[in-house]
Amino acid sequence: MTIPEKIAVLDIGKTNAKVVVLDCMTGGEIAERRTPNRVLPGPPYPHYDIESLWEFALDALAGFAREPGFDAISITTHGASAVLLGTDGAPALPVLDYEHRYPEDIQKAYAALRPQFSETFSPALSGGLNVGAQLHYQKTAFPDEFARVRAILTYPQYWAFRLTGVAANEVTSLGCHTDLWRPRDGSYSSLVDKLGIRDLMAPVRSAFDALGPVLPEITQRIGLTSPVPVHCGIHDSNASLLAHLIGREPPFAVVSTGTWVVNFAVGGDLDHLDPERDTLANVDAYGRAVPSSRFMGGREFEILTAEHGRLDPPAALAAMPKVIEKQVMLLPNIATGSGPFPGHGRQWINDADASSDERWAAACLYLALMTETCLELIGAKGPVLVEGPFSSNPAYLQAMRSLLRQDVIALPGSTGTSQGAALLAGVSPKTKPGSPAPMPSWDMRRYRAIWGNSLGG
Repeated sequence: MTIPEKIAVLDIGKTNAKVVVLDCMTGGEIAERRTPNRVLPGPPYPHYDIESLWEFALDALAGFAREPGFDAISITTHGASAVLLGTDGAPALPVLDYEHRYPEDIQKAYAALRPQFSETFSPALSGGLNVGAQLHYQKTAFPDEFARVRAILTYPQYWAFRLTGVAANEVTSLGCHTDLWRPRDGSYSSLVDKLGIRDLMAPVRSAFDALGPVLPEITQRIGLTSPVPVHCGIHDSNASLLAHLIGREPPFAVVSTGTWVVNFAVGGDLDHLDPERDTLANVDAYGRAVPSSRFMGGREFEILTAEHGRLDPPAALAAMPKVIEKQVMLLPNIATGSGPFPGHGRQWINDADASSDERWAAACLYLALMTETCLELIGAKGPVLVEGPFSSNPAYLQAMRSLLRQDVIALPGSTGTSQGAALLAGVSPKTKPGSPAPMPSWDMRRYRAIWGNSLGG
């Protein structure tokens, strides 16, 4: 296989989408364009504006084809999405926003259909966070449109289909709390037959596979001068994980931060996961089950920013000893519907005279405590690698270091998803080893105990 010199990556997150170009010799991003990932209100339900994303992607690729150039394309997207292709190759129904809530009767009917956690290691999640719930809702509520479906594709592979015309599915997205996959066995779950969709599921391909070259009409539009292969693509959190699976011995943990904080216990087992607390199995790019947990930490950070203004990390870090002493606390949940403390609503404690910096210090402690809880639930061991936006927050990192008493290593760069997707093209981008967070002088053990007791734990 010819190793490319530069790789363009289409990286669609829940909040933002971007196209980046990576230099395969250095592993660095040398060009980037980004856009918000908009949700249209309907009809028939809230859905992603995929045509705007498509135009954005083509415009970015056209610009990058001129400068700096690229000779392969890879793809990564958020999970919990599937695309229903009709006979004309266009979606038979809009691509559903996974945060949409379904009518109660449809929810109850799906609850009776979904497999046991011991089969799928997918917890029952809200809205369409279980892709099986999306498919059941679309089939039940829109039977005429669903009857026109000829193929079901996981979300990264939909974009690969648009670029190549080749339909495929892939295990990191199928194994991403969909209810559709058996992680232990590497096969479809019983739900696929209960929904009557086995014949509609596109063939499963490896994330590493080059599905084909860019279609001629798209090659012409974006100005490519030679054939460019498009790789199958990967779920974004698993893209972040992939870089660490190469050349690092387990056990270790990865905390991938974005809209979601997704935690992986590499080298762990599935035997002690609790579906009531948002633990699950993800499936890595090699098809192996990985104990995982999550909460919507990035979304919670956005909510806190809207309420309290921008975080000043050094100021929040300086305020932490006083916050710990005064026991100013934030309890979960800010964003409901996921995470290790279901049924709890957010609450401030001892915050009557707290300054903005003290509130942010308490918020960073909250995010660290939530992450620590998630890691404990999946039996994480060894060093903890933090990537994404939280990796540049020293208040969060030092709180994690105090809580875990393990090495907490901040990895450089805003996200690992694009670099992880670039690995699919057969290269190993060189990444800096990251910097360990220092052990702070303050001790969080009493604070943590009070926080946990406030939650009844």
